[in-house]
Amino acid sequence: MRNRLFAILPVLALAAFLITAPDRAVAKPAKYEIDPAHVTIAMKVHHIGYYDMIGLFTEAGGSFMFDEENPTVSDIQVVVKTESFFSGHDKRDEHVRSADFLNAKEFPEMVFVGKRAEQTGERTGKIHGELTLRGVTKPLTLDIVWNKSAEYPFGGTLLGGKPYVAGFNASGKLKRSDFGMTYAVDNGLVGDDVELILGFEAIRQD
Repeated sequence: MRNRLFAILPVLALAAFLITAPDRAVAKPAKYEIDPAHVTIAMKVHHIGYYDMIGLFTEAGGSFMFDEENPTVSDIQVVVKTESFFSGHDKRDEHVRSADFLNAKEFPEMVFVGKRAEQTGERTGKIHGELTLRGVTKPLTLDIVWNKSAEYPFGGTLLGGKPYVAGFNASGKLKRSDFGMTYAVDNGLVGDDVELILGFEAIRQD
């Protein structure tokens, strides 16, 4: 009887832990890291008034703290490799990476740091921060939408389970001349106003 009791005790202890332990999906302030395989950062700018040219940055990463219960976002940093600019046209891409625009050789990174978050709706908000580009730092506000948080349907391990992922879309506007990119502004060949478009999945670091 005593042997059976000692055999049952570990099982009871495990059951109690499973009942009282918080679910992985329960919201807590946690660090998230942007998944480099699931991030889109694009820029849109007028070209001679004819159309909006859209280009992508293919290398980016970052992290932030996110609390689903409030919801609040803090400690935001997004780093974009300027050399990774791509629009599907080699000569244009080389020009955009040159000193006329991004000056990617001298300034290989574009960095956004969030300073303050403002909730505007149940799943919307504004991130007020600073963008450093070409060695110049200016204020930038991003409008952000929290799309979803849940266990990811793919991946995971036998020990760790599936990763917990949050997904967001964001957008913002800047003037490239504020960052020293004055090429073709005066003659209107390339627009001064640039729209930034972001979308990404971020993995909770449990």
